[in-house]
Amino acid sequence: MSLLDVQPTDRVLEVGFGPGIAIAALAAKATRGHVYGIDHSELMVRQARRRNAAAVRAGRVHLIHTSVERLPDFGDPLDAILAVNNAGMWPDRVERLRDLRRLLRPAGRIALVSQPRCPGATRDTTDRAAEELKDLLTQAGFAHFRVEILDLDPPVACVLAENPKEESS
Repeated sequence: MSLLDVQPTDRVLEVGFGPGIAIAALAAKATRGHVYGIDHSELMVRQARRRNAAAVRAGRVHLIHTSVERLPDFGDPLDAILAVNNAGMWPDRVERLRDLRRLLRPAGRIALVSQPRCPGATRDTTDRAAEELKDLLTQAGFAHFRVEILDLDPPVACVLAENPKEESS
């Protein structure tokens, strides 16, 4: 999450927020912005709302029960998007990433995080996961890639990219 460099006025989306741990951390950074989250699990929405109750009441955090295939309208463009350990489960991943890119402002940032959980996962497994995420982001039109590896067991890949600035004609 720190790699996204969230600023106080940023508008941020987390896809698949689970119990809302990263939502809380994002809200602590975007103190004058808005943090949105979507998750397909009603249970996770309830848990995340409890964990982030004060920010939800203050209108700074908005948690929505929906899937990545049914993205809501967030009004103004987003500054950053985070998805941790769930992009591999999306149907039509390139199309989903294109949908997310359309929500970002020009030069908006996305971070896809993957910690391979298959038996025997190694640094090589993580490196392959990072390459796959980078390839998907490339196909979806993102640019300016950066890959960071967190040395856990197994290692975690964070692939960062930007929504390219529009070319003037």
